[in-house]
Amino acid sequence: MLQTLRNAWKVAELRKKILFTLFIIIIYRIGGAIPVPFLDSATLQSWFETNSSTGNFFNYLNMLSGGTFSQATLLCLSISPYINASIIIQLLTYAIPPLERMAKEGQEGRKKINRITRYTALGISLFQGWAYYLTLKNSAGAVTYTEGFSGVFAEIVIIACFTAGSALVIWLGDQINEKGIGNGISMLLFAGIVARGPSAVLMLIEYLQTGEMKYIIMVPVIIIIFVLMIGFIIFMDNAERRIPVQYAKRVVGRKMYGGQNSYIPVKVAMSGVLPIIFAMSFMSLPSTLELFIARPTNPEGFWQKFYVGMLNLFSTDSFFYAVLYFLLIIGFNYFYVSMQYNPVEIANNLRQNNGGIPGIRPGKPTSDFIKRVLSKITLVGAIFLGIIAIFPIFFARFSGISGISMGGTSILIIVSVALETVRTLESQMMMRHHKGFLE
Repeated sequence: MLQTLRNAWKVAELRKKILFTLFIIIIYRIGGAIPVPFLDSATLQSWFETNSSTGNFFNYLNMLSGGTFSQATLLCLSISPYINASIIIQLLTYAIPPLERMAKEGQEGRKKINRITRYTALGISLFQGWAYYLTLKNSAGAVTYTEGFSGVFAEIVIIACFTAGSALVIWLGDQINEKGIGNGISMLLFAGIVARGPSAVLMLIEYLQTGEMKYIIMVPVIIIIFVLMIGFIIFMDNAERRIPVQYAKRVVGRKMYGGQNSYIPVKVAMSGVLPIIFAMSFMSLPSTLELFIARPTNPEGFWQKFYVGMLNLFSTDSFFYAVLYFLLIIGFNYFYVSMQYNPVEIANNLRQNNGGIPGIRPGKPTSDFIKRVLSKITLVGAIFLGIIAIFPIFFARFSGISGISMGGTSILIIVSVALETVRTLESQMMMRHHKGFLE
């Protein structure tokens, strides 16, 4: 990776793209430090620290935003509205025929879908900004003006700031896509999570400074597990199953075409971190209700006891939470892969191009074979994602060290984006150093 960055830095055009990407990331981090008017930051910080261990949806958003969500700054919504909009539009593409036809129109169709995704993201950011305002007003008490005309004006300004910040993040991501390196939204997500790295290091140093033998032993163990987890993610990210394909020979005039041997690459971790995001969003909803409906101190009656029991079950340190989280990741992984890969379409494309899998007849036998391979590979990839997601939860429970329940997801995002960026740099350097037919 370092060698690739060093080689890319020597190319003037790539050096400009790298510097532009860093410039956009700096703007993104500066925007994440700009406070929103009419909010009391001290009250907000104390409230968020009180509710930071419940594993609610706000902790998930705070992880995606790089810690700016807990401060309610200008860019506190970060990329979460765009991620949700992308997921929604991607699912609707397979359910609504006009969107499906639009997706098959090539580059123009993708531009239209991207435009629809941006508008959907703005709508979601407006709703999230309004919901966050109500939470800051009713639960946290961090809004300075709540009554009369001043309260209405403060509400409009706060929601407008949240929505405008989300639109600015989308625009910054588009600028990276056009003039920078890598996927813009992924780079901003990467920058936000990496920005929380120093605070995690300081937390480990504070544990060591306590002088307790438990922390002296566990902190080096955490570092070793962190390194091993990075290696495991890199190995699984590069792992793939290659389905062999052989093309038949055909004679056109005096020339013979075909006869090549190729393969269909099927990545083990083809769905990336999306199943974890789906599962995390679902699992955090019950505990998020606690922010709006307070937990009864002395529950009486069936519904109060049921509500408290549900909150206890969906707590991040419960065994039920970890098991259900693991099963949801597997389920969402199968769901996502089934929407990305169509074995029947792949088999038809092979037959139209005079290709086939050795030992497998064309048509339905080929699609059934591809379906079986996808099912096995999807299971392996889902188990891999599940282990990465739930291991920090079990480790935090047995070690007694808090604040690392989302560490696996953060590491997975960081490593995946870094590997994808390196591949982008390598492909662009290969295009610039490829020998032409005149050389």
